[in-house]
Amino acid sequence: MRPELEQILLSKITDLSSLQQKVNEWKQQGEKVVFTNGVFDLVHIGHISYLNKAAQLGSKLIIGLNADLSVKRLKGETRPVNNQDSRAALLAAFFFVDAVVLFDEDTPHNLISTLLPDILVKGADYEIENIVGAKEVLANGGEVKTITFVEGYSSTSIIQKIRNQQS
Repeated sequence: MRPELEQILLSKITDLSSLQQKVNEWKQQGEKVVFTNGVFDLVHIGHISYLNKAAQLGSKLIIGLNADLSVKRLKGETRPVNNQDSRAALLAAFFFVDAVVLFDEDTPHNLISTLLPDILVKGADYEIENIVGAKEVLANGGEVKTITFVEGYSSTSIIQKIRNQQS
């Protein structure tokens, strides 16, 4: 990889403290900060469509990425397929992603309540009142939105298809 590209990717992958400073700067500059989260294990067209739509809701997109230990607790011992560093670098490579921050907890509640994005986004399979962090974002004057998934795509179904082909 070209060194300048690697530097750009690495600059997007950050910790909560650094990201909090960056978000404060963005907001002072009038930027509209969007936050979403997930595992993003095997990135597919559904993820790309979802993230692109989320990015269009504001001017800066932050992705809270479940760390490996969090994924194992949520998805089982065989997950993730790709480790957190690989998943973070892949997400950071998208031009419409401005920051990626890892979290070890089962939910991004701490990230959301610390960053207080202008817009919190989840998939349309969630009811707004059940979205982690929605209460805090709304109380801070922000918005909570849902985005419809591209039908027929999920990392779990792709993994299952691969396993079935190997049997």
